[in-house]
Amino acid sequence: MTRNNVQPRDSQFPDFRVLSEPELAFDPIDATKYDRHPLRGLIANGPYTARSLASYLPVIRIGTISPYGEAGVLAKLVGELRLKHSPRERREYLVEYPGFKEVFGVEIELAKPEAHVELPVDLDDRVRQSSYPERELADALADALRQLSSSNSAFDVILVYVPVRWERGFYGEAGADFNLHHFFKATAAHASIASQLVRDDRALSYPDRCSVAWRIGIALYTKAGGIPWKLRDSDPGVAYIGLSYALRAQPSSQRFVTCCSQVFDAEGTGLEFLTYPADSSRVRMEGKNPFLDREQMRAVMTRSLALYQRRHSGRVPERVVVHKTTRFTSLEVEGCFDAWGSVSDIELLQIQQDTAWRGIRIVAPRPPLRQGAPDGYPVHRGSIVHLGENEVLLWTQGNAPSISERGSYFKEKKGIPQPLLIRRWAGLGEAQVFCQEILGLTKMNWNNDGLYDRLPTTIHYASVLADVVKRMPGLDPNRSYPFRLFM
Repeated sequence: MTRNNVQPRDSQFPDFRVLSEPELAFDPIDATKYDRHPLRGLIANGPYTARSLASYLPVIRIGTISPYGEAGVLAKLVGELRLKHSPRERREYLVEYPGFKEVFGVEIELAKPEAHVELPVDLDDRVRQSSYPERELADALADALRQLSSSNSAFDVILVYVPVRWERGFYGEAGADFNLHHFFKATAAHASIASQLVRDDRALSYPDRCSVAWRIGIALYTKAGGIPWKLRDSDPGVAYIGLSYALRAQPSSQRFVTCCSQVFDAEGTGLEFLTYPADSSRVRMEGKNPFLDREQMRAVMTRSLALYQRRHSGRVPERVVVHKTTRFTSLEVEGCFDAWGSVSDIELLQIQQDTAWRGIRIVAPRPPLRQGAPDGYPVHRGSIVHLGENEVLLWTQGNAPSISERGSYFKEKKGIPQPLLIRRWAGLGEAQVFCQEILGLTKMNWNNDGLYDRLPTTIHYASVLADVVKRMPGLDPNRSYPFRLFM
């Protein structure tokens, strides 16, 4: 619907179509360097910032935090990243990993001694015996970060070994709202330290070393400041904003922090975020979902516009797309239009994960059958079904045959994928346009080696930020933060 709830006839949605798998670009100059498959594209072309990053960062230096006497575990992992590995799983998708330098064009090595910290020798005993093991771990890791912060020019990213034997301290007691990963990320981000947490079961002892090398290699390259890939077909005049809300508990009330995860261009780069501490007395709650009033939404969007303009020489985007998981109230719609009034095309989209809808692909009948039958694979990724003039189902999960040499590829392996329900609360564009954009943004999470996430980065990152930010000490609402610190 438009701002006055009038929908032009030529923007009504058609019934059904299947969108093409988005292509990724791997070079800012050579337009022929692209691929739908992120790993295959990296091998063939190198990362998007291969030329620029190697010129000032020829070696990515890795610092470490490890249990006492176990620094060698992380040294071995860094050594593995330099080696070649062949896939043992997901062979219809995963490709051979040729080595870190061969993929990314830069070396990777352990940093100098001052960039390595071992945790206290008695930490195992303290975690095992304490009634509050999460406090023991949090204090030890925070102290290690303080030691590293005095020599942060000696490393680019730190690896942090958190063994599974400390699992009882990963989360607090019931109702404590503690998460060790989020606590550590918040503390490290406050010190401007990029980090990668490593566990035994997910990295060190995982049987497919090819999968581990791809996943950690891409993450470390990104956290060091590199860009692995961008979206190939994109409009540079479009700005995306993802909204999520963090509820920070206070002794006598709730303080609301609005997190803006912002992808500043249609290629999915320039990612930073802002926070806005909302006045809880003016926030309306519906269950656990907060909704801002017009003035607060205008303030959030105005700061987003100012940040965009700082990154684009004062230029205002031609089109703005705002994503969030809850509906847009009329006051929030008005606040968005107040802030982005100079933009002619504003699209406000609710992206809802949980729906009752499911779909099955029916293939053409084969003799002697006279009727079609369910396919052995789910509906194609990129399928869209229109429920009304402002509602559409989009399958971001499903069969992606165009990236597999074996004919079909379903990342989740089993089950019937659930579509996203997308509701448009403002805007005039065709569904095909914003659905193709959402589909592309599901491929812009540089913290894993998968073909896609279920959610676009705008929503996924905003949700991560909301969880981390409420644990972040000394959050500065006037500062923007690079998201790579929170990955």
